[in-house]
Amino acid sequence: MTKRIGIIGAGTAGLQLGLHLRRHGVDVTIVTDLAPDDYAGSRLPNTVAHHAVTVERERALGVDFWPTEDHGYFGHHYYVGGPEPLRFYGDYKSPSRAVDYRIYHPRLMEEFLDRGGKIEIRQIVHDDVAPLAARFDLLVVCTGKGPFGQMFGRVPEHSPFDRPQRQLCVGVFRGISQLPTRAVVWSASPGAGEMIEIPFLTFGGMASALVFENHPGGDLEVLAQTRYDDDPKAFRALALGKLRAHYPMTAERIEDERDFDLANGPLDILQGGVTPAVRRSHIVLDNGVLAVALGDVQATVDPVLGQGGNMASYAAWILGEEIVAQDVLDHRFVEHVEHRRGDRVLSATRWTNFMLDTLRTLPPEFLGFVQAMSRSRPLADEFTDGFNYPERQWDRFASPGRTAAWVAETASATDDAAVPALVG
Repeated sequence: MTKRIGIIGAGTAGLQLGLHLRRHGVDVTIVTDLAPDDYAGSRLPNTVAHHAVTVERERALGVDFWPTEDHGYFGHHYYVGGPEPLRFYGDYKSPSRAVDYRIYHPRLMEEFLDRGGKIEIRQIVHDDVAPLAARFDLLVVCTGKGPFGQMFGRVPEHSPFDRPQRQLCVGVFRGISQLPTRAVVWSASPGAGEMIEIPFLTFGGMASALVFENHPGGDLEVLAQTRYDDDPKAFRALALGKLRAHYPMTAERIEDERDFDLANGPLDILQGGVTPAVRRSHIVLDNGVLAVALGDVQATVDPVLGQGGNMASYAAWILGEEIVAQDVLDHRFVEHVEHRRGDRVLSATRWTNFMLDTLRTLPPEFLGFVQAMSRSRPLADEFTDGFNYPERQWDRFASPGRTAAWVAETASATDDAAVPALVG
């Protein structure tokens, strides 16, 4: 059976799906509003990191153009502030990597074209949807821009928030010394926010992506409300002050404040908020063509745990396998897709939403878990590598009893008498 697949959006999900399908000779057209040459002059879209499971899929697709031994990072340093701050480290089993999407996406677009895929560069308005869908046997929607934003309704039972839970300030900075062994620094300032420092490959080489996750109404919220363009010097002074007050593990590696600035200029910063949501997985358009949601269109998560791009890559791979395997692209086809991708997608959203709430209030049982990690390297390693597998993480955090059982099991396996009991 000849299949004609239309993909709306050239993000990670759409491009990896397109590349997967071209490996199997499927006719694929990607429709997007940015040409490859447009990316270099565009604003930073995000600071997504790809974990080892996603890097492995990139290797299988033949698009691992940024080897982790040169550009990756190998674990997480954790800092939790308070009267008695905690610092500890956890290893990955295999490294992760973060590449500026203004480099990553156009490179994959070029590869997709080289492999026989088709790309149409244009804006889509509402009247375009029906004639566009009529050209394909399946429409995959990977962007909420234009008329696609409201096509897939929210699923209330999986969408507990109606507004952003953090006020975000995300930027790529120079002037922060890299650690001797590249690693994320994941910091929490109780009552104020969290920050993720990510070794980040951008134009000109390695820099530091800083993801400021600011609690609404807290001391750090001003970072999301202060425009860099209005007064770059004042913004840098503000950011430095907040780093020194709340995130010392990063601040202590800024040796010369004059060097601290956006790495490539004013387009290297993004501010705003994300409302987490899970949406319907598919709809049937008026002409009977099935439209399937993928990536952020299906599930939008806050970046605090770095799950969005990895979840999208996984879902794209599953969808691609099912498109290749199934002869008929109908409701039963969607059931196969949902059965296979559903647990990881929902677990990533549930774990992220749980952490958004928990990090705001820091209940005693969670603080007990953090203390346990700080005293048990095996536990910290398991937690860190679990960023690859959100379904395993949700198995561990879905209830306090599950978390306590995991800590006890790890302590027993390692005979680590220093691991404290959880509170509650």
